[in-house]
Amino acid sequence: MVQTLDGRGLSLAACRVAVVVAEYNPHITESLSRAALETLLAGGVASSNIVVVKVPGAWELPQAAQPLAASGQLAGIVCLGAVIKGETTHDQHLNRAISLRLCEMSSQYELPIAMGVLMCNDVEQALQRSGGVMGNKGEEAASAVLEMIRNQMAIQAWLRSLDAIGIGN
Repeated sequence: MVQTLDGRGLSLAACRVAVVVAEYNPHITESLSRAALETLLAGGVASSNIVVVKVPGAWELPQAAQPLAASGQLAGIVCLGAVIKGETTHDQHLNRAISLRLCEMSSQYELPIAMGVLMCNDVEQALQRSGGVMGNKGEEAASAVLEMIRNQMAIQAWLRSLDAIGIGN
């Protein structure tokens, strides 16, 4: 029989989650942060197990996420920011570097790290993605982290059950 491991129904009350949020473009990032926190709480993470780390801008997100990920104390990290295209190509370089570094960390530490960094052409697009008609990407990032935490918990439990019956390595 095929087993499905999705972690639905697993409690996240004891899980620690960090929200790393850029302060640049605060009218956008505060909305992302608020939605992420509401989502984490609604998803069952205890408020005492959530820490918010504020950084100057999106460029600093990986630098703050690194020691959090390396600590082994967290179940997930939500990174939030907004990079808006300007007159040069700086946004492309920032976006690429941030996304690659967060992806590398997630793999290195086997830790769910959501990249809720808006990469928009203008402020209006960012506003629409931080609580406007396009939803709130802070909520989406937090939801993804919650789902991945549950998935990892379910995978670990399944692997332990294989070990218990002598099927593991």
